[in-house]
Amino acid sequence: MRMNSARAKTLVFASVIASLTLAGCTSNGGFGPGMMGSDSVYHSSRVNCTPPPNLPGRTINVALGDMGMTQMMGGTAPLGGRMRLLAVPATVTGGQVTVIATNMGWRTHELVILPLADGQSAGQRVPGSNGKVDEAGSLGEASKSCGAGAGDGVASGSVTWVTVTLNPGRYEFVCNLKNHYANGMHQEVVITS
Repeated sequence: MRMNSARAKTLVFASVIASLTLAGCTSNGGFGPGMMGSDSVYHSSRVNCTPPPNLPGRTINVALGDMGMTQMMGGTAPLGGRMRLLAVPATVTGGQVTVIATNMGWRTHELVILPLADGQSAGQRVPGSNGKVDEAGSLGEASKSCGAGAGDGVASGSVTWVTVTLNPGRYEFVCNLKNHYANGMHQEVVITS
């Protein structure tokens, strides 16, 4: 059965919102107060594209976002801003996995999959002078607006995806644009056997 693009778009958006709701967030026009406390609201852009139906493997949905920023505040993110990367589910069985990332914020974002070493936790990487972490050992990147794989960044309201094979272990999903990692765009994802 083949879905039309409007139905596919609705299903992807509903999946992201449902994932955010399960993670303690609301869909009140932003990521909602549950993400950072009662006084914070992450902006939510309308999704303008969807991945094709029937992507291979298990699916992890990732919401990318930023707080308190508007379209007028383009350019490089300042240090100290609040940004969020939320992957749901955060634990899946190993093998072929498709990661679908939706940029619900105002700024351009991306998604990079990095392995975590024994004893290392998400958020412990040290950004260099360029505001980015080392991507050595990257297992995949989703940064093409409305497309699969690497590109120039995921524009606001766009969806990107990448299919990778992940062995059992711990991984860190990150946005590695300047200062985004330091501003909170990272999460551990566990792959089980």
